[in-house]
Amino acid sequence: MSVGEETSHILSGLTNQLPDRDPDETAEWIESLDSLIEERGTARAQYIMRSLLQRAGSQSVGVPMVTTTDFVNTIPADQEPEFPGNEEFERRYRAYMRWNAAIMVHRAQRPGIGVGGHISTYAGAATLYEVGFNHFFRGKDHPGGGDQVFFQGHASPGMYARAFMEGRLSEEDLDGFRQEKSREGHALSSYPHPRMMPEFWEFPTVSMGIGPMNAIYQAQTNRYLHNRGIKDTSDQHVWAFLGDGEMDEPESRGLLQLAANENLDNLTFVVNCNLQRLDGPVRGNGKIIQELEAFFRGAGWNVIKVIWGREWDSLLARDDNNQLVKIMNETLDGDYQTYKAESGGFVREHFFGKTPETKELVADYSDEQIWNLKRGGHDYWKVYAAYKAATEFKGKPTVVLAMTVKGYGLGPHFEGRNATHQMKKMTLQDLKDFRDHLRIPITDEQLEADPYQPPYYHPGKDAPEIQYMMQRRKELGGFLPERRDPHEGIALPDDKSFEVAKRGSGKQQAATTMAFVRLLKDLMRDKEFGKRVVPIVPDEARTFGMDAFFPTAKIYNPKGQNYLSVDRDLVLAYKESPAGQILHAGINEAGSIAAFTAAGTSYATHGETLVPIYVFYSMFGFQRTGDGIWAAADQMARGFIIGATAGRTTLTGEGTQHADGHSPILASTNPAVVAYDPAYGYEIGHIVKSGLERMYGGKHPNPNVMYYLTVYNEPIVQPAEPEELDVEGLVRGIYLLAPAKIDGPRTQLLASGVAVPWALEAQQILAEEWGVSADVWSVTSWNELRRDGLAAEEEAFLNPGQEPRQPFVTQQLAGATGPIVAVTDYMKAVPDQIRQFLPNEFATLGADDFGFADTRAAARRYFHIDSHSVVVRALQMLARRGEVDADAPRQAFDRYRLNDVNAGSTGNAGGES
Repeated sequence: MSVGEETSHILSGLTNQLPDRDPDETAEWIESLDSLIEERGTARAQYIMRSLLQRAGSQSVGVPMVTTTDFVNTIPADQEPEFPGNEEFERRYRAYMRWNAAIMVHRAQRPGIGVGGHISTYAGAATLYEVGFNHFFRGKDHPGGGDQVFFQGHASPGMYARAFMEGRLSEEDLDGFRQEKSREGHALSSYPHPRMMPEFWEFPTVSMGIGPMNAIYQAQTNRYLHNRGIKDTSDQHVWAFLGDGEMDEPESRGLLQLAANENLDNLTFVVNCNLQRLDGPVRGNGKIIQELEAFFRGAGWNVIKVIWGREWDSLLARDDNNQLVKIMNETLDGDYQTYKAESGGFVREHFFGKTPETKELVADYSDEQIWNLKRGGHDYWKVYAAYKAATEFKGKPTVVLAMTVKGYGLGPHFEGRNATHQMKKMTLQDLKDFRDHLRIPITDEQLEADPYQPPYYHPGKDAPEIQYMMQRRKELGGFLPERRDPHEGIALPDDKSFEVAKRGSGKQQAATTMAFVRLLKDLMRDKEFGKRVVPIVPDEARTFGMDAFFPTAKIYNPKGQNYLSVDRDLVLAYKESPAGQILHAGINEAGSIAAFTAAGTSYATHGETLVPIYVFYSMFGFQRTGDGIWAAADQMARGFIIGATAGRTTLTGEGTQHADGHSPILASTNPAVVAYDPAYGYEIGHIVKSGLERMYGGKHPNPNVMYYLTVYNEPIVQPAEPEELDVEGLVRGIYLLAPAKIDGPRTQLLASGVAVPWALEAQQILAEEWGVSADVWSVTSWNELRRDGLAAEEEAFLNPGQEPRQPFVTQQLAGATGPIVAVTDYMKAVPDQIRQFLPNEFATLGADDFGFADTRAAARRYFHIDSHSVVVRALQMLARRGEVDADAPRQAFDRYRLNDVNAGSTGNAGGES
């Protein structure tokens, strides 16, 4: 292995792979640089070095990009600003918070409770948060509008501990940690869950990777609001606190390019680099901070490393031969973790003892002094300098990489241990040691009285440090975290905007995708409402027919369109604009749902309502980004998510990974998703109108939902809205679309979405060829019918002795006799959701296998969900009841060649895929 390979994870390859042919000349150049730094300072040296590198490039001197720097602080000691706060006061109440955070988790482990919690994350990150709280994080009453802070999920006890010091939470509240129902009214959620604590938490972050992604798109949404003239967000900043282990998540790193491309200097990531995952080292054989530095810098971010505390400054200043820095560079993370789990003597021998020069540097240091050489993430001065530089840097987002110790101050059983993340409680001796370390005025007797419930500590609101703390928050604009819902209602579109959906398509064919897009176009034209709509598309606008929006609504790009568009002469030219309305994320479903979340919660985050409408390939919604949709639900996002090109057989030609036969089932697992499978444009119109009224009308008791509509790419003649339409049934999930036209043996055909025309064709065949009378019902939402049915059962269970309410689907089908055949372009589990609420014999037809590429007719015949399969299934059920000839099912099976995929005739060709 070459030297370059050995150190590639530590430093960029500048000199380690090249021979030094004149060491004396090299020494002269280095001496000149040292003199420059000594006489003129690091800022001047930085300018000279940049100038030389620029000149070298113009002269074709091959100087590689410096992706990593020495394992030292980015900001030199002589460039650090003066710390503006009262460090003694801040240290005091930070100690109180660290104590109370740990004690809250410890008390939650008392006998009979044992609900868990995390002690070590906040213990190690307290300084990172407190410097922000005291000097940078602006609350919602700040004149600039306030910042958005994404707190690291496992550090939530620290935020509760601060709120306790501020008087926002009581001891009874702290004792309700993770007991959200049994301590209702005094309960704290385990992690940042806005849905559980809607006045406290603003952003859910504990599903690793979702926080960084959502923070990036929150910063983008801030700029989007500003550039479109909806709100001035120029003085608002987004902070995201992350773990170095969390950065292994693809989502944590996968969207960095957006922040760089859009110059989101309103965004700062703070990565708490305690060098540990949940189970052990992040990079035991490497250096995660160096890796992240290279990754972020390569992605176009400004990088600030905070590695060493102020106690190291004098040692580094005396490191004339660079031996200390060399050891810092070459020491692996696994060893750094071990050092903090050992002692000062151990560090002297195994770290400083690696060379005579470094051993001499600490010859006069006691073991205790060596042990107290802090890491930078625990030093107010260093962290303050980093945050100040981050907020003042222009043109790029910034990441602060701060080295800390997990479980810092908790004692030898916790600090830097592999198991520290899972450790929930402390021994009596741990409590005493921790108290002593933090200098908390609690006696041994108090701790010994009940080791399971050691006391919280608060010096009283009149204590000078608490007065100082409260003043800092007042000057910064109020408490954080805090969620408000101050938005004013918006004017909803009038009935005229929905007329296009009611008219149908006349003699032309149009898929429901196009019917939705036509409706969306009219909604966006509404003078008041239209500007609130945020169309979101992941590089499939042309597939969905949304390219018609490009010339008028335009694609959002803060830099505009600075190139000559290849299609500039076309009517549907691709147009980008800083004031563009469409968020076009590229091939990026994860980013799109993050954009949806930021826009869908703008009503609370900014007091400005946006109506996101995210249109995507249905297969790549809940299946690919279900975790992001769940986080959106936790954050109480509102808006429409449209699963286009839906169905397992409707999307011809694409095959296994594109054919969606199950998204309604996945959608049903999210309590905040209201899912529909409409068949026609007029159904879509009523569903959208109902959704707008529920989410934005201001009268519904539960507006914090998202509407999921599946739409298809198969063109059909869209019928006009029937005159006597059962609108209530349509919105609630089922209505009678086509009553039987003849008398005869009765059957009920239930279908949704693209399958409704199959049921209508089956109705006609049953009547004309078999004398069977069939009613056709359009089921717009199997999911909502099931939820209503389950709710009715729950009401009956909890109210014994009262007359039970009948589920809505039971009421609708009360007079409908005969067996039921339910058919969809999804797996059988979709219609099976309502089976228990119907007394009728019930059969389902569905596509319960992998999708494949073929014609629609062949695919539907293969899955036996086409019109003739519906007919045969209905005849089988009627024959068993003795209501049709016993041989009718076999005759029909043979007549329609039901096992021959080439005999299928249901569906037509066409439609974008």
